Amino acid sequence: MVLKTEVCRFSGLKIYPGHGMRLTKTDSQTFLFLNAKCKRLFNLRLRPAKLAWTTQYRKAHKKDTNIVAARKKKRTIKTGKRSLVGASLEAIQKKRSEKTEVRAAARDAALREIKERQRKAKDAKKGKK
Repeated sequence: MVLKTEVCRFSGLKIYPGHGMRLTKTDSQTFLFLNAKCKRLFNLRLRPAKLAWTTQYRKAHKKDTNIVAARKKKRTIKTGKRSLVGASLEAIQKKRSEKTEVRAAARDAALREIKERQRKAKDAKKGKK
């Protein structure tokens, strides 16, 4: 059976079902406290980080360090040249090293070829009718 526990706004401790008290301010802010002690200290505007029994104090003063997980190793980003699915690395580098005029000429030639194919297909269609 799983119990839905909530966390005290002041102490940071777990509040089990059927326990704790809820404070709702006029601006609809709700605060959940473990007990009257936590609620009273919250209303007195005491800082939880200055009270030794709260979780904020323990975190600020580096207590319970064995619970805190070790830092994850950062993955080093490998920056290298890789080939794409359709083209090899050599082909990509060759295209990159080409001058813009050569690339434009190749593009124009390819477009002309496509247009000619379309024209032939259109003429063949007219011839059948």
